[in-house]
Amino acid sequence: MKTIFNYIDGKLVKPKKANYIDVFNPSRGKVYAKCPESSSSDLTLAIKSSKKALNSWKELSNEKRSKILFNIANEIEKKHKEFAIAETIDNGKPLNDSRSIDVPRAINNLRFYASAVINDSSESHSLPNNVINYTLRDPLGIVACISPWNYPLHLLTWKIAPALAIGNCVIAKPSEVTPMTAYLFSKVCIKVGLPKGVLNIVHGSGGNIGQEIVEHPDIKAVSFTGGTKTGKIISKTASSLLKKVSLELGGKNPIIVFDDCNYEEMLKTTIKSSFGNQGQICLCGERIFIQDSIYTKFKKDFVKEAKKLKIGDPLKSTTNQGSIVSKAHYHKILSYFNAVKDSGAKFIIGGRSKKVRGDCSDGWFIEPSIVEDLSRKTKCYKEEAFGPVVSLHKFKTRDEVIQLANETNYGLSASIWTSNLKTAHKVAQMIDFGIVWVNTWNLRDLRTPFGGMKDSGLGREGGKESIRFFSEPKNVCINYS
Repeated sequence: MKTIFNYIDGKLVKPKKANYIDVFNPSRGKVYAKCPESSSSDLTLAIKSSKKALNSWKELSNEKRSKILFNIANEIEKKHKEFAIAETIDNGKPLNDSRSIDVPRAINNLRFYASAVINDSSESHSLPNNVINYTLRDPLGIVACISPWNYPLHLLTWKIAPALAIGNCVIAKPSEVTPMTAYLFSKVCIKVGLPKGVLNIVHGSGGNIGQEIVEHPDIKAVSFTGGTKTGKIISKTASSLLKKVSLELGGKNPIIVFDDCNYEEMLKTTIKSSFGNQGQICLCGERIFIQDSIYTKFKKDFVKEAKKLKIGDPLKSTTNQGSIVSKAHYHKILSYFNAVKDSGAKFIIGGRSKKVRGDCSDGWFIEPSIVEDLSRKTKCYKEEAFGPVVSLHKFKTRDEVIQLANETNYGLSASIWTSNLKTAHKVAQMIDFGIVWVNTWNLRDLRTPFGGMKDSGLGREGGKESIRFFSEPKNVCINYS
């Protein structure tokens, strides 16, 4: 049994009230660690530590803050294997994914913002008669970064890196479902000599310590990635206290397949955009719209490729479908399957849990699932299942599929597959999604804005967007006549 500690004032410490949460290995279905269920006492210590560190950290040169972030990235790279294995045990995702996606992206996040802060520039505006305006971007102070369980290390660093780079102190709360790599990250910060109090990582449940973090008067901004329901609660609380809020929430993303697409590339990528990370990606395409002339062919080929996916022990190199992250989420996904069956729709494949032999016999596994004839009025069509399930739908015309894509409360991402440049531009313009990929999926450039419309969130992350969110613009006007 492993014990995880909070990271407060540069040290690993036990929670003041000695309360802990069980942490499960989802592929085994067994408790393997415990993490703090932190209280207001722990948060008070973290805030006190951040206040003490704030002035010296923000007054440190950009170059020195940058060097520290580079050092953290380099140390994670040295421990790449340890972080990857920990992520897989904690989350249930295939080890190949942890090695090739999660850990490298975390390293890239740190290096990108370490570089960005020393290459950033401010604006200036001159007026006649010897007047000049220039804009400073000052750090906000103490900010909160609340990250989810589907990409624990990757999304923790996605938030922490820009906040620290610009000179803020951070109170971070990782998901209590997957806290292990945040704990390992704490150890790295200690090893490289991150100044005490600059980053405090406080573990615990969202409804408990998470809510206290959002409500704390000394925290000036909240960056949150997670479910829409929780995001709305955070938004309501934070806005009443006039805090800045960035929310990256859920999605019910469309994949739009025209009959003139590069078919083989589309098919290979759509398998990934449907079942990557067991469908537990906010960017996954749960609704696939296929032009009617190729619908039958697509269905046959898509099913064939989905059947090739290997479900099993995520620590084995042959596995490309791991376990669902928790028992609660496992049952939530199955409840969507029951709703599909009750609606009269049919599963072409899947629609049930999967028993894996050996060490994983008690794990939480679900088969890749494809639904046909799903009514657009049903729960599984309207709500984000966040699991390995997609529904197939026919369309005839461009205008029809634009309407179908937009009939959702979400607006995070979409993929369009076509060789017609006019079609690509027109559909991208007309659909209401914050991120639109054409002839690809989840191809990321860290300089671009990331985020969604409608119930998919508020604000944007990435590149200058994150730098702007974690800073306050200050205009200075000088008359030097």
